[in-house]
Amino acid sequence: MSKTTVEVMAETFRDMGTPFIAGHPGGDTVHLMDAARVRDMRYVLTKQEVAGAILAATYGEITGSPGVCTSTRGPGATNMVNGAAYAWSDRAPLLLLTDQYPTDILETRLRQTIDHRTIYTPITKWSTTLQAKTANLQLHHAIQVATSGTPGPVHIDLPSPELTKEVPEMMGQPAMFPDRGFIEPDKKALRKPLDMIAKASKPVILVGLGVYWDKATADFIALAEKLGAPVLTTSKCKGVIPEDHELSAGCIIGGTIERELVNQSDLIITIGLDIVELQPKPWPYKIPVLSLTSVPTLNGLIPFEYEMVGDLKLLLNGLVEFCEPGQGWGVQAASDFRIAVSNALNTPCKGLSPQAAMEAAVDVMPRETIATCDAGASRLLVVQKWKSHSERGFLTSNGLGTMGYAIPGAIGARLARPKTPIVAFAGDGGFLMAVAELQTAVKENLPIIVVVLDDEEIALIRIKQAIKGVKRHGVDVGGLNWESLAHGFGADGVVVDTAPQLGDALQGALKSGRTTLIVAKIDGSGYIDQFNALREV
Repeated sequence: MSKTTVEVMAETFRDMGTPFIAGHPGGDTVHLMDAARVRDMRYVLTKQEVAGAILAATYGEITGSPGVCTSTRGPGATNMVNGAAYAWSDRAPLLLLTDQYPTDILETRLRQTIDHRTIYTPITKWSTTLQAKTANLQLHHAIQVATSGTPGPVHIDLPSPELTKEVPEMMGQPAMFPDRGFIEPDKKALRKPLDMIAKASKPVILVGLGVYWDKATADFIALAEKLGAPVLTTSKCKGVIPEDHELSAGCIIGGTIERELVNQSDLIITIGLDIVELQPKPWPYKIPVLSLTSVPTLNGLIPFEYEMVGDLKLLLNGLVEFCEPGQGWGVQAASDFRIAVSNALNTPCKGLSPQAAMEAAVDVMPRETIATCDAGASRLLVVQKWKSHSERGFLTSNGLGTMGYAIPGAIGARLARPKTPIVAFAGDGGFLMAVAELQTAVKENLPIIVVVLDDEEIALIRIKQAIKGVKRHGVDVGGLNWESLAHGFGADGVVVDTAPQLGDALQGALKSGRTTLIVAKIDGSGYIDQFNALREV
């Protein structure tokens, strides 16, 4: 029996492992929404298209199955651009669907007429205009492009007449996720990296997103343990090694403090490290670098002495099998570094400090909690003080660094892990950029806990003003009636100003199982000292 384009789309999305579509619909999206409804797929209605894209991208990061988001033509498509940029810079598999006029109208009219593909091409892996005759091929190609190599977004423009046309069946249906094999390296093939490791007495390991792409978490931990090497992760990989593991040193933040650890080493081993995860600064080390990656490094930034390219799981298995045990310097080195970072963050404070707030949250929230974190000054504290212990247990916008991530990211995490506690950490500025999605969590019955660190300012900009000798100006925000705001969206709301109060509020939110807004009134007076201690601003 023949099927229409939207029917093929809905079945393809469901079969690839994504049982929902997110976003804000246009008039032509209704056909796809109905096809999804018939197939018991959710349509998660967000209040902003950008939130729908971030939500769907986060689902894609956690599950590996591309998230799917929609927008109407024109203003909807342009509003979704920041979500596409997030998926592009933070390496998330995502399918972005935009309504579009029929070709004759697109070529001859002006109202809401925008060349979507020209806009999306620089921030997607592929952009295409769907045609009913080739819909099967285009959709399967889109899925493979979004998930292969470095994951990322694919944009699909949907001309309205194509949506209800019949799609011809394909004689040979391509696989969404092809079964590909890789050659397992033997000792001879691994000679160069084994020689470099053998010569090093104090190797340090820097871990990036490629470990997730190749499902090589256990394998990289096994190598770290055999070498006794301290491990630093990017913030996107926080939790890939449990943060109570004796070799876990913390996160790479591009600051001066981590150089004290790395400069003690005599070999830097990067595993799956993507340049987008690093601060835009020159590489600060003269130590030899061994790069292990599944995607060749082409950026010219990391001066590796040798790069081994292949499936990381197989490469790491081979290195673990053939390398000699290390001297184990990493246990003490990791411990010393963790203490140094903690001490640097413990600046004096008159009220509730952000670091004390995070410590209170760690004490209360279950070990398996997934945390999302917004951009801003508070993120530095969350990254260092919050403890994650599992893959994708910590989610943030690092590559793009966009504000407004935490709430839609948390909703995406709730869809991916419905039985896991989800907490979103945001500054007051970042929260207000996505405040309407609090209602999305309530309306869609996707409960999350949102912790707003309210310092009543855009603190990161205030810090930069102070450091650069510029007077404070234009950075005041927050100071709202937070409880009323939460209740207006149908959520629970509470304001706290001490660590014990925050702990009690978190416990209450966990017990209630409802979307809860907890606003912690914090004193951000220590931010400048903290930033100066950890990194250059």
